[in-house]
Amino acid sequence: MTDSPSWIRAIDWLTLPDVADAIGETTSRVRRLLDDHALVAVRVDGVLKVPADFLLEGRPLSSLRGTVIVLLDGGFAPEEAVQWLFEPEETIGMPPIEALRAGRKSEVRRVAQTLG
Repeated sequence: MTDSPSWIRAIDWLTLPDVADAIGETTSRVRRLLDDHALVAVRVDGVLKVPADFLLEGRPLSSLRGTVIVLLDGGFAPEEAVQWLFEPEETIGMPPIEALRAGRKSEVRRVAQTLG
């Protein structure tokens, strides 16, 4: 992973089977969650992976789906959406994923809507 951008190296990644184990579902169900934008995956070293921070208490982070849809509708590619979620956002005062995990989805989505 040494050739990967620093933002990719800074994230704790889970493979799709790891996500399935973590949420007690099948890999097929994880793929459906990806299709529904409840989760987002990025190819890391050729393997499709999901950031561990997209899970909370054994479930996909509930506020992630709507935020990801806003970003994708605004023209972000999935990789760009993940990058934005993990980089510090000045207007929020922290990376958007941290704000989502803290229950601040409205604030994160307002900022995301201004990016498109």
